[in-house]
Amino acid sequence: MKNIIIGLFILGLTTSIYAQVPIQLPEVVIVHNYKYLDATGSRDLAIDVEKLELKVSDFNVKDLDIYSEDNEYYEVFFIIPKGKILATYDHESTLLRTAERFKNIDLPEDVKQAVAERFPQWKLSKNVYLVNYYEPDNIKKLYKITLENGDKHIRVKIDDHGDFM
Repeated sequence: MKNIIIGLFILGLTTSIYAQVPIQLPEVVIVHNYKYLDATGSRDLAIDVEKLELKVSDFNVKDLDIYSEDNEYYEVFFIIPKGKILATYDHESTLLRTAERFKNIDLPEDVKQAVAERFPQWKLSKNVYLVNYYEPDNIKKLYKITLENGDKHIRVKIDDHGDFM
């Protein structure tokens, strides 16, 4: 019995020795412009918008074919079927400003509730989401919404918190 216990002990030690072989993993680099993402983000922003804003935050102008340190600014268009972003970067890939426009996206709950409370008999027909980003301290988000009630149409402007303008 003593020999069996010693044999199992030695077998246990040898298997743990082989389990400790280190594996070399490829280097992972995650780069996001969190100032931009925090400023433009919302709790329930449309997925298409979030994905495109993530690409804008990760973009590196040094990867462009036309890159030159002599150029002071780079303007880059990011386009998807529902919208587009014009982003301005400096020669170090620092995001300076954006002008964003998206059509007919899923509206945040705060905006939907504010419109439904103020215009209970009206239906949402179209919307445009506009964002102007100039550094994290200066950002403007605006929804232009077209409402319809039968053959009547009205346009309203509302910010991302549900406040009408």
